[in-house]
Amino acid sequence: MAVRPESRVLLHRLSKRPDGDEWIVGRRETRVFVALPHIGVEALGLLERGMSVASAQAELCARTGEEADLVDFVQGLLTVDFVAEVDGRKISSAPTTPESFPRLRAHHVRFLLRPSLPLLPTVLVAAALAVLRARPELIPTHRDLVWSSYGTLVVAVGLMVGWSIVFLHEVAHLAVARAADVPGRISFGTRLQFLVMQTDISGIELAPRRHRLTAYLAGIGVNLAVASTAVLLLALVPPNTTAHRLLAAVVLWAALPLTFQFMVFMRTDVYFVLQDLTACRDLYGDGRAYAGHLARRLLRRESVGDDPSRSLPASERRAVRIYSFVMVAGTVLCLAGFAAFTIPAEIRLVGRACVQLSSARSPVDVSDAALTLAAVAGVHAIWFVTWRRQRRSRRATVKERNSP
Repeated sequence: MAVRPESRVLLHRLSKRPDGDEWIVGRRETRVFVALPHIGVEALGLLERGMSVASAQAELCARTGEEADLVDFVQGLLTVDFVAEVDGRKISSAPTTPESFPRLRAHHVRFLLRPSLPLLPTVLVAAALAVLRARPELIPTHRDLVWSSYGTLVVAVGLMVGWSIVFLHEVAHLAVARAADVPGRISFGTRLQFLVMQTDISGIELAPRRHRLTAYLAGIGVNLAVASTAVLLLALVPPNTTAHRLLAAVVLWAALPLTFQFMVFMRTDVYFVLQDLTACRDLYGDGRAYAGHLARRLLRRESVGDDPSRSLPASERRAVRIYSFVMVAGTVLCLAGFAAFTIPAEIRLVGRACVQLSSARSPVDVSDAALTLAAVAGVHAIWFVTWRRQRRSRRATVKERNSP
């Protein structure tokens, strides 16, 4: 769509918030946002008043004394789907991603943004720690994960309860974001070798910092609340019973995933907190680009002048460079741990199930071994399908951005 100086544009509803010397501007429904200088926000205001591009440019020059090419500015707005109409002609926009739980409205969950709400998991954690200190025999160990002699039962219940906790974790992110009028979508994703459930609440970038941090940390709060509640119930249930062993397993199923959230070399909850506190726009993307630059420099394919972090502000550049080393070291260690521990453990589990299947003496043994194999294979199949879909989606996005 050609934009002329006499053109008038109708913008979509845009949200804005100040961010240092710039403004974050975007559409909540598409979860697309950009950083603009103050003069850019003034230009948006003039265009939103219905002024032509030329008139807005002249008014902007009179206000600021700066010459700005608003024709080029509007063309840039078109590329990010901020423009609804040009000279009365509707602009086709990329379809918005459907929300999860669309009937959940902001007023249903507005209480989640109350500053006092974090006190609830804090009190539960404090009570659980007090119980464990008074009765250290209640502290769960890895043996509690194998709470039954039937592998099928252990795997099936573990998957059911574990993924239920993961789902609650993601719903917490979604609910807090929805309370801030930010749409969100829950889906499966991958992080290195991990199959994860993820929630796209990228529009939270337009919310105040307290709301952003609350949304990022809401899932961790759910895990802590579940683990702490299970510890408190452990103190009330007789030991050496199925209920006691299951509760001990629940503590681990809720607490162990928190170690994953602190793997900031991937896009985890704590990573987003770190990115926000360091005031970086794309800590992972910029860190990855800088790490790639260093690798190419070692291979003598790039020079110092090709450093992609040089265009960043000094404080952001420093954070990105430090993070790039954390990202590389963490990725290497994570993959090494997967090769050294996870793969051998799975091979042993599958091998034992195969032996049990070939020498089974009862239908129970056959079903136990078969279901164990099916559960392991199913998880890997879902990971592969999810990884492949993400890769296709990224390629389609890059192709669309590079299209004329």
